Amino acid sequence: MTPVLVRLKLSLLRNGLRQSGGRRAAYIASAVLALLFAALQLIGLIALRRVDHAESLVVLLVAVLALGWAVMPLFFPSGDETLDPSRLVMLPLRPRSLVRALLVASLVGIGPLFTLCVLAGSAVAVAYGGAATAAGVLAVPLALLVCVALARAVATANVRLLTSRRGRDLAVLSGLVIAVGAQFVNFAVQRLGSAGLDQLDPAADVVRWIPPASAIGAVHSAGEGAYGAAAVQLALTAGALAVLLALWSRSLSRLMTSPDGSTLRSGEAAVRDRSPAGLARLLPAGRTGTAVERSLRYIWRDPKTKAAWVTSLAIGLIVPVFNAWQGTGSVYFACFAAGMLGVMMYNQFGQDTSAFWMVAMTISGTRDAYVELRARALALLLVTLPYSTFVTVVTTAMLGDWPRLPEALGLSFALLGAMLATGAWTSARFPYSIPQEGHKNVAPGQVGLAWISIFGGMVAAAVLCAPVIALTIWLNVSEGGEDRTWLLLPAGTAYGAALTLAGLRLAAPSTARRLPEILTAVSKG
Repeated sequence: MTPVLVRLKLSLLRNGLRQSGGRRAAYIASAVLALLFAALQLIGLIALRRVDHAESLVVLLVAVLALGWAVMPLFFPSGDETLDPSRLVMLPLRPRSLVRALLVASLVGIGPLFTLCVLAGSAVAVAYGGAATAAGVLAVPLALLVCVALARAVATANVRLLTSRRGRDLAVLSGLVIAVGAQFVNFAVQRLGSAGLDQLDPAADVVRWIPPASAIGAVHSAGEGAYGAAAVQLALTAGALAVLLALWSRSLSRLMTSPDGSTLRSGEAAVRDRSPAGLARLLPAGRTGTAVERSLRYIWRDPKTKAAWVTSLAIGLIVPVFNAWQGTGSVYFACFAAGMLGVMMYNQFGQDTSAFWMVAMTISGTRDAYVELRARALALLLVTLPYSTFVTVVTTAMLGDWPRLPEALGLSFALLGAMLATGAWTSARFPYSIPQEGHKNVAPGQVGLAWISIFGGMVAAAVLCAPVIALTIWLNVSEGGEDRTWLLLPAGTAYGAALTLAGLRLAAPSTARRLPEILTAVSKG
């Protein structure tokens, strides 16, 4: 069975590349970049030999690599067709032989080759002497098998989830994980550059006993003459591999013998879902409450909308907080949260796609359009207003600059109001469609509209905030003005509210007049 499944994976790869020239070019380019990066990683790790505390770095690197293998199936469920063993349910296969064959087939690909380069470089970086070299010969393939088995066990245990709507949500959120992870990596690199590798020792002392990092820890222990510790660390890795293979086999048996009831719902649950609950009970009656609830449901259920919101919330908090943590921030950086969340007002009708016709049928004039836009802005404010306040207070607390809290809040509220105003107007003037499938957030041929809508609106919002910015500067440079900076909180709040109402009033006639054009634009995805 093993050669058959290896040939099957190669056939899937070959046939996938035959589908289109673009896909073939993208695969070749990504393969070249991955292999080039792997080669540079290998050279860099080998160069760490004889560097103090290098063992701490490589042990943590292997742990992060294993974490990547664990979460990869959750965020990229469609990246490898062989990750779904339910395709083999109708075949008379035994779990034990299937596990062995799939494990070998999993070693075919760019990912395992990249991992092998990193593990080999890590072992070379800490291998001193014949005993360490012998331990490395065992540790590298053992750690590679643990990484692959971990990915397979996670994928098999969650295969029902990965083929559902929630699985697609996780795939869309993969961009967020990469963005947030990049921020943490950037912060860690800056800390290491200023403090040195010895900062990693406390964490490495623990991680070196956790598989598969314990395999690389065994190489270092053997080089130090601690042969007992090296044997224990190798045994831990081998034990982890045995446990993962057992869990994988058990999940395969359950998956291939039990019925799929994941899509079945009881009548009681369906009836319960029809009754309003939670926040819906507090919303006003009429069009406003209905539109607010619809917008909130988009945030919770639509994968693209959810990904955009979670990304904005995460990045809006990370940037000011991390800068404050490093001592290079300012309370004004908290306005970044208001800016990131204010962007969510842009292209309000694009998230409706072709279903916007139902909204358009209920708009008979300027008044209906104004109420619709106002409700959508209110739905955003229910999240953005308290969150912007939270980020501003946290940033101020980390910096200990409490006297500037009122002006920071005033600026954030003014910027938020300006972005709601410009977002309402650009939603009516420059709507574009958001494809429901794939990772693209703009339909082909509408990229220019998206750029005009978002970046043009952001520039206009910054210009609209100029009076509040000028007032802030004047109060901070004038004699005795610092004692009156608290006035910026009510002034910025009132100014932002006035801008929001003015923007909604200005956008309503255009929305009511351009309903057919908006429907055509948002239905292209």
